[in-house]
Amino acid sequence: MDTAPVMYRRGLGVAGPILAAVDLSDESLAVVVWASELAEKTGASLQILHVLHDPADNPGKYARHKSDPLEPMVDTAERMLAAFLSEMRAAHPELNSLATATVRLAEGLPAQTIVNEAGVLGADLIVIGCRRKSGMAKVLYGSNAERVLQLSPIPVTVLKAPLA
Repeated sequence: MDTAPVMYRRGLGVAGPILAAVDLSDESLAVVVWASELAEKTGASLQILHVLHDPADNPGKYARHKSDPLEPMVDTAERMLAAFLSEMRAAHPELNSLATATVRLAEGLPAQTIVNEAGVLGADLIVIGCRRKSGMAKVLYGSNAERVLQLSPIPVTVLKAPLA
């Protein structure tokens, strides 16, 4: 049974790259698998993007290696992204699009950088995860997925994290 959205089965949606925006969280696992499966169904290429940003709601996300406490944050992010993708590829060897995906690390504010990178790549779709925030956390920190939806001139698919 074909589970791709109807617009893609009809060939009306994705011809160019699919941009999977990942923040290395658990939600990113689902983003990469879903985007990879869609890329394979549509014949589109897969681009995986991580935006280097040390946000106020998650300081210290980029844990430096114990052997080099002065490791630059960009080196730390590259190492963490490589480990994330290595684990994903090992867990999903059946996804050829994941094995051949182009990986990119960019610096900046996540939402604007994701939209800008999608434009540079000529992406037809952005896939992004969304954590379930509520109350003050949402008011104070907002949602990158929500901001991408507001800014993007191309379609965006938001995958919500399951309830814990």
